[in-house]
Amino acid sequence: MLLKFPKELFLASKSPRRAELLKLVEIPFKIINSSFEEDTIYEKNPDVYVQKLSFLKAKNCAHAVENGIILSADTIVFYDNSILGKPKDFEEAKYMLNKLSGNWHEVYTGFTLLDIPSFISETKYSLTKVKFKKLSEDEIFSYLSTKLPFDKAGSYGIQDSFFAFFVEEISGCFYNVIGLPLNKFYVTAIDFIEKLKKN
Repeated sequence: MLLKFPKELFLASKSPRRAELLKLVEIPFKIINSSFEEDTIYEKNPDVYVQKLSFLKAKNCAHAVENGIILSADTIVFYDNSILGKPKDFEEAKYMLNKLSGNWHEVYTGFTLLDIPSFISETKYSLTKVKFKKLSEDEIFSYLSTKLPFDKAGSYGIQDSFFAFFVEEISGCFYNVIGLPLNKFYVTAIDFIEKLKKN
């Protein structure tokens, strides 16, 4: 195992994508749910927003862990000075995809590692730029009819079946767009583990 945590890892996320990414790199974990209300944060800067949110999500779960490490993360899409989270309904999802159609946008993921009971933490973020082809009305409707985008920031999952047809270019970490920047997570985790050893 390339990355081994000194304690049990708890993933504070309902996202099946993050769970799949941790399984991909063979890191054992348990899932716990954070009840933190995301809409209680008002922050215009996307990098600050995702870091703040990931830390508060981890902190919110601290009571559920007696001795372990909590990993939390949050992903958003940023376009035209606006943060695009998960769509509330079909119409909002359609609006988001129309907005992103033919354009570059930014995807930010903030993640936090929080040790319990010491409360030593490390919070980082990653940025990836993505460009869509110009999407037709039929293409948008076909994708929305799969119901896949409704639990995803910006109303799309880059890993979803035929959505790969729509991604023209990408600059940055692909896994970041899915929900966890694996390279940055790995580097951060190694530093975090060293910090724990010194305390």
